[in-house]
Amino acid sequence: MATIAFFFLLRPGEYTGDALTNTPFALRDLQLFIGDRRLNTFTAPIADLHATTAASLTFTTQKSGVRGEVVMHGRSGSPHCCPTHAIVRRALHLRLHNAPPETPLGTYYSSDPAGAPPRRHPVLSSDITNLLRTSTAALGPSLGLLPKDIQARSLRAGGAMALLCAKVDTDIIRLLGRWQSDVMLRYLHLQAQPVMSKFASRMLVGGNYTLHPSQDVPALPL
Repeated sequence: MATIAFFFLLRPGEYTGDALTNTPFALRDLQLFIGDRRLNTFTAPIADLHATTAASLTFTTQKSGVRGEVVMHGRSGSPHCCPTHAIVRRALHLRLHNAPPETPLGTYYSSDPAGAPPRRHPVLSSDITNLLRTSTAALGPSLGLLPKDIQARSLRAGGAMALLCAKVDTDIIRLLGRWQSDVMLRYLHLQAQPVMSKFASRMLVGGNYTLHPSQDVPALPL
């Protein structure tokens, strides 16, 4: 779910919790494709699901999106950090447990050693925050981050920052993130180290200029 949230720029309420307290994406909201061919998530052969080349989420009950709006991603090229692979893994897990279409995408089932039916659990925002902070404790110092700097909602900003550093047009970032203003993008511009790191040298070069004289400057006599 962390991978899905990062690539789709999701708010915590869209990918964690249950439908009683949030408006998370459900199993029925995802679509899987091999090229132009759409797969039936519930009946397609497992081999076809693993061959998925693109996955999308459709906004149905989410408060921050236009109903019926679709956001799609293809494969990232990474076997571990890929939105398409992550969604396929969710679909396979939920299908294995015969989850109904309205099941929140961030749901997992745990086996009971006593032989009782598997128990259903929602992925909580605190679960994501704890996971991210554990990772930040190990990797953060080299990146200038502390665990307290990170929480579940950081994935949304982190995904937008990655797009910005990849030089994706800011209007497209706003569309993907469903931002109604440019406040978040102004923050991202100032925080993105790859974007800002060469500004000083570029300003030094760009600051070497002359101005055209105005109308008030006296003309030299011939």
